[in-house]
Amino acid sequence: MTEYHIPTASAEAELVEKRSRFIGQIRPVASEEEARAHIDQIKKKHYDARHNCWCYLLKDGPVRYSDDGEPQGTAGQPMLGVFQKAGITNVCCVVTRYFGGILLGAGGLVRAYTQAAKLALDAAGISVVRRWVELEVDCPYSFFERVKTEVMAQGGVLGEIGYAAQVTVRLLLPEEKAAPFGERMVELSAGACRAVELGERFQAVPIQRS
Repeated sequence: MTEYHIPTASAEAELVEKRSRFIGQIRPVASEEEARAHIDQIKKKHYDARHNCWCYLLKDGPVRYSDDGEPQGTAGQPMLGVFQKAGITNVCCVVTRYFGGILLGAGGLVRAYTQAAKLALDAAGISVVRRWVELEVDCPYSFFERVKTEVMAQGGVLGEIGYAAQVTVRLLLPEEKAAPFGERMVELSAGACRAVELGERFQAVPIQRS
């Protein structure tokens, strides 16, 4: 089963440390060309900054980083470590620094660049890319909360919800959870609710939001 995690969206977050501004700017990317384009765009936008440090890593592709003039090992690599630790791929992050006149030292720089990258990732959110099964459940209103609870328990995601004589719930479940979920619906509702499979899809679905 193929599964990996990516940023949900592009995002920006700012940190001020001893008057220096650190601006973390993150973007999901599918290629090295997209990553380079993001870096170039940020460098042009913040042409007057002291440093535009960056990193990117691609699934089954290259891993790159740059300290952009900061002491070696104090910026790009710590930023990269944020995404490696979180298991995030297909990501490019640039942290722009506007120098505030006070030296931070190597330890202070590592902490600042790490935190700026982490704040940007938190703002972007995380999505899991994998194969999902889409299902539809018709249930009485009294059973709706139980359906939601079971979907969450199985690592699923609620989709479109229709309200008529009954509640119609569309949802996505990891492919290996679809059959057990269907059996669980029948069991809990004494046969009153059944999960109908509508198809499969391979896509990104948000699992963590800012």
